[in-house]
Amino acid sequence: MTHAVMSCLHANLAALEAVLADIDQLGITTITCLGDLVGYGPQPNEVVELVRERAIPSCQGCWDEDIIEGLNSCECSYPSQLAERRGHLAHQWTADQLSEANKVFLASLPMTLRRDRLLFVHGSPNSQHEYLLPDMDAFAALERVETAGADTLFCGHTHRPYVRDLRDGSIRVRIQSSTDHTSPAERQMPLPVRRIINAGSVGEPRHGNTNATYVIHDEETGSVEIREVPYDLERTCQAIVEAGLPPVFAWRLSQGFEYAERADDASHVCER
Repeated sequence: MTHAVMSCLHANLAALEAVLADIDQLGITTITCLGDLVGYGPQPNEVVELVRERAIPSCQGCWDEDIIEGLNSCECSYPSQLAERRGHLAHQWTADQLSEANKVFLASLPMTLRRDRLLFVHGSPNSQHEYLLPDMDAFAALERVETAGADTLFCGHTHRPYVRDLRDGSIRVRIQSSTDHTSPAERQMPLPVRRIINAGSVGEPRHGNTNATYVIHDEETGSVEIREVPYDLERTCQAIVEAGLPPVFAWRLSQGFEYAERADDASHVCER
């Protein structure tokens, strides 16, 4: 079976509509969403309602959690005080805009979804806020997948799509007998092949260009395709400005920046 996996919609209706149109054109009927339906973008109700209308199974993202639980649930990773203030403003605006029915829906979303040996999460199996970056230590990455009881882990949160195969690993163990004081016996155990697939971001791409991204996975062959979909960027940017959200949200969206806050005070550490 071929299925589509998307993440980080971030209240960007134009991008979501374009991605769903692309999926429909390919004839794919199974879709999974990895969360962050809201946040930063100007159409939180419209995006949530479209996901509900299409009955797309979804995980709860960090923004979805924070809107329901409040900002104290955030394991803050803002790179600067300025970025943090913008985040707070977007959080309050989104919370004020969302209907009660859509808040109830976000609160009902599970942290993980599972289909056989496929596991779907927002950040990691441990937390919606943990980043599984493509250059993460291989053993730590393998541990996230293996302890979750999965062969393939689908995640988002980083806004950068990638496919990482974890293979050819091994653990070397030295065993010292309590009675035999000679050199300890050494055993080497091969580690299983596991895979992490990051779907990138539909609503706020940060992989170097402005196209929305999602992935297509063939369960039979194991093949993965990272799809890039152009959308009406100006429509979203104009809606951000008209909503009274920080104009920098529109600017960074129009640039497709990997990190939008590099020029800010990177020494700031949130101690909430």
